[in-house]
Amino acid sequence: MRPTVIRKHIVVSGLVQGVYYRDTCRTEAARNGVAGWVRNRTDGTVEAVFEGDGDAVERMVRWAGRGPVRAEVEGVEVRAEEPEGLAGFEVRPSGG
Repeated sequence: MRPTVIRKHIVVSGLVQGVYYRDTCRTEAARNGVAGWVRNRTDGTVEAVFEGDGDAVERMVRWAGRGPVRAEVEGVEVRAEEPEGLAGFEVRPSGG
């Protein structure tokens, strides 16, 4: 039986830029076998998409609520989306 693939689109607020959030997120995604991307947004938040096995994606969403050691996460908005079949995980240029 194949695992169910899900996709979550998140926006993380708080002290989340300049604290290695994106790079640590990429490392955590690789550790969990999750595809997607992460980027800083111009409003000071971090945006990410996690796609993969449901349990692994949920672990990433929980991690996003903590972030790396230097982060001070205040909130995480989570929206479920249809999977796109992403492969790999990348840090994207800032935007949004």
